Amino acid sequence: MQPDKSKSDNKADPRKVALDQWVCTYLGASVAGEPASADASFRRYFRYQHDGRSLIAMDAPPAQEDCRPFIDVAQRLQRAGLHVPEIVHQDLDQGFLLLTDMGNETWLTALNENNADAWYSAAIDTLICQQLHTDVSGLPVYDDALLQRELELFPQWYLFRHREKVVTGELRQRLDRVFHALIESALAQPQVFVHRDYMPRNLMVSDPNPGVLDFQDAVAGPISYDVISLFKDAFISWPEERVLGWLRQYFDKATAAGLPVPAEFDTFLRHCDLMGAQRHLKVIGIFARICHRDGKPKYLGDVSRFFAYLRTVIARRPELADLEWILDQLEDNE
Repeated sequence: MQPDKSKSDNKADPRKVALDQWVCTYLGASVAGEPASADASFRRYFRYQHDGRSLIAMDAPPAQEDCRPFIDVAQRLQRAGLHVPEIVHQDLDQGFLLLTDMGNETWLTALNENNADAWYSAAIDTLICQQLHTDVSGLPVYDDALLQRELELFPQWYLFRHREKVVTGELRQRLDRVFHALIESALAQPQVFVHRDYMPRNLMVSDPNPGVLDFQDAVAGPISYDVISLFKDAFISWPEERVLGWLRQYFDKATAAGLPVPAEFDTFLRHCDLMGAQRHLKVIGIFARICHRDGKPKYLGDVSRFFAYLRTVIARRPELADLEWILDQLEDNE
């Protein structure tokens, strides 16, 4: 079958035309996908309607993206009992996947003051299920080298490229001390399945709620990583007292479930604080890279949220005094 040419432009978007053709051939019907979403990577998603059914096609250019980790992790999460997309059809050579549709509303748009407690409770239950039951054998490990590479995104892309600061001398020395403390804390924690982007933007309003997306970068890593990602999000912030209540809820449920969290909540909170600081610095660097390398400046508008998270943690963690000095220097030079 041929796709509907009225909705395609071969010269403007040859990959979209090829994707339409691929889906048409599989379904045996003339269909054309409508944009469903895009993300900060090179992946794009299109929605196809056919015979009363809605499907999502992922376009992941092989030169930039590899579909195999998505397929592998999706199968692991399905076996663990999570609600994730099912893979209907695949073509790894072209970088195309056809998936079941989990809807068009993310938690980022649906969360509000009234439903947040109930929904975050459900997200905690899903996370605990994920950590308890997902097979991590053969997954990449969140080791010293990976943690360091992520942290280096902050001086490379934010400090040097975006703020035009030469990262040498005292600045480099203080960064190294901060990085050492954050990596040491991460490596000391129990290791479980880590989604790496377990946040409202990647949770779908669905039945059962939530559906989980964007898991292809999963690793075996620190137990605090996903829970702090959930509550210290890139695009939505909550009062610190509310976050602490949700972290306590996770801690109590994880303890009851037999997950290897520390015996004391204060120890667990320190792990979350330092793990969160590692993630915040990494994401600030990523957002600067997306701006300057990929030409997508909108993400830089959210870096102030991460600096606010860092300030909150610094206020209760004396071991981050060097990070406070670094942030003070940035503010003085604005």
